[in-house]
Amino acid sequence: MTAKNFALIGAAGYIAPRHMQAIKDTGNNLIAAFDPFDSVGILDRYFDDVDFFTEFERFDRHVELLRRHNRDKKVNYISICSPNYLHDAHIRFALRVEANPICEKPLVLNPWNLDALEELEQETGIRIYNILQLRVHRAIIDLKKKIEAQSSGQKQAIDLTYITSRGKWYFYSWKGEMQKSGGVATNIGIHFFDMLMWIFGKAKHSEVHLNDPKKMAGFIELENANVRWFLSLDKNDLPQDIRAKGQSTFRSITIDGEELEFSGGFTDLHTVVYRDILQGGGYGIAEARPSIELVHSIRHAKVVQGEDGTIHPQLQNNKRNSINGKK
Repeated sequence: MTAKNFALIGAAGYIAPRHMQAIKDTGNNLIAAFDPFDSVGILDRYFDDVDFFTEFERFDRHVELLRRHNRDKKVNYISICSPNYLHDAHIRFALRVEANPICEKPLVLNPWNLDALEELEQETGIRIYNILQLRVHRAIIDLKKKIEAQSSGQKQAIDLTYITSRGKWYFYSWKGEMQKSGGVATNIGIHFFDMLMWIFGKAKHSEVHLNDPKKMAGFIELENANVRWFLSLDKNDLPQDIRAKGQSTFRSITIDGEELEFSGGFTDLHTVVYRDILQGGGYGIAEARPSIELVHSIRHAKVVQGEDGTIHPQLQNNKRNSINGKK
């Protein structure tokens, strides 16, 4: 297979190195990159001949000139690692320069943005791809096969808990602004919601029991599962044994009381997704839509108290501690 040319938007971001690694692992070329911040020395670890820009207008001009005047260096794919609220604009840019966008989650913040992008896909004939890497995790694939093989007809009882400690910087950055990141459920929860709907079916009912800039909790009834979920950026929510080990992240999914073990196997998932895209597969707008619609509804939902059995144990514990004056 002939090597493809990639450009990357958001080269200084946290997730960008995984895209650089995926481009390298699949035998392709990163020829241009953009970020308004110039702390991008990480590029040299993967590619040593990348045209880098801190002004989008110059990056735009460069990519356009390659398209028009240098077919050998025409950009075939654009990896988008920019802040969430810019994804839509950067996807449109990729389509304009006749390159397939490969975009980090969430593809867009609002469901109606997907409708407009679908029209552009049809007009241009260029497919838009989304990184939904949990769908290629071996443990998740095995779980999906196991659930599909069952025929009990009973709904699974699931508790999703994801706590990833973040310092004050987070809330001074774009990630702490609801209009730019979509908030906690969108920024750190959307992959898990996508995964659960991929396995257990569409969302039939959703409630929000807590909506705070640092944490959210609620309940989702899926076609084949009832999900109590808790997402937090607050280190005080970490289990004591996790804090004692000096760890800053706790990830847990229990299904009918049984823990799903998927703590490992994350390092090369972007490469797996890229390889799938390059071989004619990949996930696009249709696959991204259910989770984007769900987190949008969560973001705008009225907080309700919830009934017994629908409230996440962590939220119940936090309420008890609050009543007792504990942290």
